[in-house]
Amino acid sequence: MKRDRKNGPGQKGAEASSGGREHRIRYSDDLVWGIHPVTELLQSQPERVTEILLQKDRHGRAWQDSIESARQAGVKCSFVDRIKITGNSEAIHHQGIVARCAPVALDDFYAMLGRFWLACERRETPRIMVCDTIQDPHNLGAIIRSAHAAGVSDLVMTRDRSAPLGGTAAKASAGAITKIRIAQVTNLSDSLAKIKEAGAWVFGAVKDEGAQSIYDTDFNVPTCLVVGNEGKGIRPLVQKQCDILVSIPMAGEIDSLNSSVAAAVILFEMLRQSLPPR
Repeated sequence: MKRDRKNGPGQKGAEASSGGREHRIRYSDDLVWGIHPVTELLQSQPERVTEILLQKDRHGRAWQDSIESARQAGVKCSFVDRIKITGNSEAIHHQGIVARCAPVALDDFYAMLGRFWLACERRETPRIMVCDTIQDPHNLGAIIRSAHAAGVSDLVMTRDRSAPLGGTAAKASAGAITKIRIAQVTNLSDSLAKIKEAGAWVFGAVKDEGAQSIYDTDFNVPTCLVVGNEGKGIRPLVQKQCDILVSIPMAGEIDSLNSSVAAAVILFEMLRQSLPPR
């Protein structure tokens, strides 16, 4: 079956029938389903919920309470015609509501901004990693792992068109997902503008011949590094918010790197520059 881009952009493991009416989700350990379990999760740990999938034909007070709890928590609600979870016989009783959850609590973006601003005020060089619509959970997990290993403690990702922060991303991060603060934002362009107001220089990783080599770039400033989508890279509106576009010099015939590999190369160049001379 082909992936239904209309029903679930960026949601890995989601498929639809040829009629586009049945939204299929492969079972994974980041799913919670059923009205009462989902409502309880929204009330007790709303910071872990990244998205709620809702079947359009359901009604009732408990159903509306779940939607209201999601909206009060600022959780994205996606309405579909019909939900089917494959790979788990118990999931047939989902009651038309499924929550996607992160294995750890998500950070508040404005709290992250506040910490960044305070670090700048103390003449420190804080760093934020930003993922613009990274859609492969393996890549997302690898970026989180590299960011933590390179000393970056804060990561921002888009709420829509991004890989879920579930078991696959957590496994690929090798545990780093529990050691780094992650915030999701709806409008990344506006969020980057706020990060710049907090004192950051925004560097965008691109494969453009006119971009500045990372080895000619001074990263010893309050830094925000943006890495784009696996296929199209950083989106145009997001790229406009970047102060400096940087690229990785390459000697081989292949002119681009996987997004997680590119992020790792740049992150460790940033780390190298911050180390005391030997």
